[in-house]
Amino acid sequence: MDLKTFRERINAIDDTILDLLAQRRGLVREVVRLKDREKILIRDAQREEELLTRLIAKGREVGLDAHCVTKIFHEIIDDSVRSQQLFVQRRLNADTERRLIKVAYQGIDGNFSHLAAQKFFAGRGDEPTFIGCARFTDVVEAVEEGQADFGLLPVENTVSGGIQDVYDELLRMKLSIVGEEVFQVRHCLLAVDRVPLSRIRRVYSQYQALAECTRFLSQLQHCKTEPATDTAMAVRKVKDDQDLSQAAIASEEAARLYGLEILQRDIADNPENFTRFVVIAPRPVDVDPRIPAKTSLILATAHKAGALMKALTVLERHGINLTKLESRPERGTRFEYLFYIDFEGNSGEQRVRDALGELRAATSFLKMLGSYPIEARGKTKPKTRSIVASSRKVAGAGRATTADRPSVPGDTRVHVAGTFPLAGRGAKPHDSVISCRGVEIGGPEFVVIAGPCAVESEEQIQACARQVRECGGKILSGGCFKLHASPDGFPGLGFHGLEMLAQAGRCYDLPILAEVISAEDVEKVATLADMILVGSYNMQNFSLLGELGGINRPVMLQRAPSASLGEFLEAAEQVVARGNHQVILCERGIRTFETTPRNTLDLGSIPILKSLTHLPIVVDPSHAAGHRDLVLPLAIAARGVGPHGVMVEIHLDPAGALCGGNQALSFDDLRELMVR
Repeated sequence: MDLKTFRERINAIDDTILDLLAQRRGLVREVVRLKDREKILIRDAQREEELLTRLIAKGREVGLDAHCVTKIFHEIIDDSVRSQQLFVQRRLNADTERRLIKVAYQGIDGNFSHLAAQKFFAGRGDEPTFIGCARFTDVVEAVEEGQADFGLLPVENTVSGGIQDVYDELLRMKLSIVGEEVFQVRHCLLAVDRVPLSRIRRVYSQYQALAECTRFLSQLQHCKTEPATDTAMAVRKVKDDQDLSQAAIASEEAARLYGLEILQRDIADNPENFTRFVVIAPRPVDVDPRIPAKTSLILATAHKAGALMKALTVLERHGINLTKLESRPERGTRFEYLFYIDFEGNSGEQRVRDALGELRAATSFLKMLGSYPIEARGKTKPKTRSIVASSRKVAGAGRATTADRPSVPGDTRVHVAGTFPLAGRGAKPHDSVISCRGVEIGGPEFVVIAGPCAVESEEQIQACARQVRECGGKILSGGCFKLHASPDGFPGLGFHGLEMLAQAGRCYDLPILAEVISAEDVEKVATLADMILVGSYNMQNFSLLGELGGINRPVMLQRAPSASLGEFLEAAEQVVARGNHQVILCERGIRTFETTPRNTLDLGSIPILKSLTHLPIVVDPSHAAGHRDLVLPLAIAARGVGPHGVMVEIHLDPAGALCGGNQALSFDDLRELMVR
């Protein structure tokens, strides 16, 4: 068969997939009618978990990996939940629902506000009419004066923070927030034709977009930047000028809309770039109690000690989770502030009504902005134990919980030299739980971290990431900066390797752990890595530890082979004392008279450390052993003494590894470890 025939067959399969998705949506509509009639919960986490577990097992039977199946069906499930919530909300607010609606936003067609508005109103009956406005004020006025039924305003961005002009509009407006949309901002460089980057002399975009792409723009020689009103306006200017030396930073959708070529995708300094928008309307909406909701308000308190704390304590007393607190100077006063607050809860709930009543008594000003459905619909994950049971051929993580971890007596009668006022049990009697992009270390789940000794190529790290994800590992590791006793050792790929590691982590939705070896590199490494590793030889590099104390990233600190437990904890204290409390201890072996393994894994230190510190502890059997055949039994033995996780090295081809091949597990070895 020729290429054309293959493509025709693929197209036919794609058409069938679309037909089946449409049929599935039809069934979902029938399901939600039944749920609404019988007042059944919209979301059934157990049903979703069982569905994913069954689909992963079925996918493996036909050659599809777990990551692929999970990613596809997360989107399908999210679409199902969204459509069910929309149905219930429209029934509940039937008097305010109109089929033909007008939506106002700031900017012109193709900018990120327009795209977010399209996303939010998708599937809501007839196609809305979108009205572009010059300013945020114009958006509010369009809704207040009846020219539009809804407005969309950007409130905050994960990179640049709150948008102050919009906060001012929220204070002044006579409208209510009725919804939210979180939109991922993916910047691309666009031009009228596919020209080399070296030909670009001027780049246009909204000022904030230019600031978010500083690293990429600095690589364009002899190139100037010029701000525009918004990203789509920049695209339109480049199109109108037809100048091959000009380019614009905007979305891929804007390129299609205006007929420009994409010179490069994903050029932002921070790939985790999201903007949160709020939807405003003349009247508030009721939120069905089965739908997770958020409430937004503005308050002010008396300008005296403890006033704000008194107000916030009201929420804590009623069990309400605060998700946002941001201050804004109050006009006409000197150093007095308004506070913009979001919390989880529905103003229709009794506990929220009670809390709002107490808040009014504890504040000098309170404006309700509205209660509305939360945009973020959490993704259900199948239990790791279930994934393992579905196949021994491609296994998931081993034990899902640490309920069987041995308990540590309150008084072990072990005395370690040194005082640890912040890292010790005296500072915090309960275990610290550290979150690394959604993965919790120190909690009930046993965490497996895996990756190669060194990132060698894009193909190699992508294969490792896929295997870690497929086997149920939680964090991807990889060396990019290497220190060796021998001058002939592989030095690592540096920041180029770190970018490969970060890309692999994003591709397979895995947080990444990367080592830093010098204080000067800390800030740059922290922009790409989710967790930073301090190698054993740097355990007492106090300038490095000091720098790590000033960043908001989890730090994994490896014990030096000759360090006592007291010295180990003193090193952790250096980081914690400078403000970063997210320290994880890593036992990787000590030096003894025995020379068969590289080091001796000090498993006895784990229960002792647990009695001395609240910090999480992981074990690295790969570096302790130095021999592949010892890693598996040491990892299993380590699991029994109660750490919060293990870290192992893996490689697609251990015999051909540029470093650490002797201790690297093969992919089959990793599967075996996870099953056991």
